[in-house]
Amino acid sequence: MDERSLHRLIGTIIDPERLEDDCAVIPCGDRLMVASTDMLHETTDFPAGMTDWQIGWMATAVTLSDVASMGAAPGEVLLAVGLDRPERLSGIMEGARDCCTAFGAELVGGDLDAHRELTIVSTGLGLVAPEHLVRRRGARPGDVVAVTGSLGEAQAALNGHDRHMRELLEPQPRVKEGQALGRAGVSAMMDISDGLALSLHDLLSVNDCGFSIDTARLPLPAGVPEREGRDLALYGGGDFELLFTAPPGILPVPGVTAHVIGEVIPERVVLTDGKPLERRGYLHKWQG
Repeated sequence: MDERSLHRLIGTIIDPERLEDDCAVIPCGDRLMVASTDMLHETTDFPAGMTDWQIGWMATAVTLSDVASMGAAPGEVLLAVGLDRPERLSGIMEGARDCCTAFGAELVGGDLDAHRELTIVSTGLGLVAPEHLVRRRGARPGDVVAVTGSLGEAQAALNGHDRHMRELLEPQPRVKEGQALGRAGVSAMMDISDGLALSLHDLLSVNDCGFSIDTARLPLPAGVPEREGRDLALYGGGDFELLFTAPPGILPVPGVTAHVIGEVIPERVVLTDGKPLERRGYLHKWQG
């Protein structure tokens, strides 16, 4: 059983529409608040060799990426730290603060506890005008499918391509790009930290249409053999880019580096080069 299967269980307890997006959406005066929370564990989420500063940065960037995917401006971040060794706290908090500062957010508090394994839960809040909010639902046949930046770089670093270590250890959430795309009127958007293929299937699950991708148009990680790079671009996790659909006339959007990789099609299927794309990527799994 994987985490997507458990999401369906949660959908029998709370409104399943609440589970469709990267963030919860909450009315807040004349704007909308978006809220996201993420849990990271040292053995499964933080690559060996990371500094405590990088761990704090990554834990914060994960949540800011979710806020960005809704077209929202980040506001506040709270960090709950299950700490294995007290001397690590300073570096973690400084990394979280610096990530907030770099992307226009503020670290405002959280919680602290003793854990056997370092565990960090980050919660991020953002604000967006209702007309600029972007959800995962909204893709329409004829839209283009596009991504920001390059794909597969974080997994490339894990595979030994050291030139991509910064993308792995100090990911850059696409905060300004998300806001610009929201203002421009893209039709659907999400972050792709779990991999492009899995993210396309996530979009498929909430839209009444499908997606056809041309692998020759994928922005591959630099310095990686083409065949390996294409596999990493499709299935590698850890990229903090945005996947979005948009009417063709919207692109290019000023300030956004985007690559059109396909189109939205009427059939509810995900295709690469005309063939069904395997639903595979970064998934938490349980045995039994």
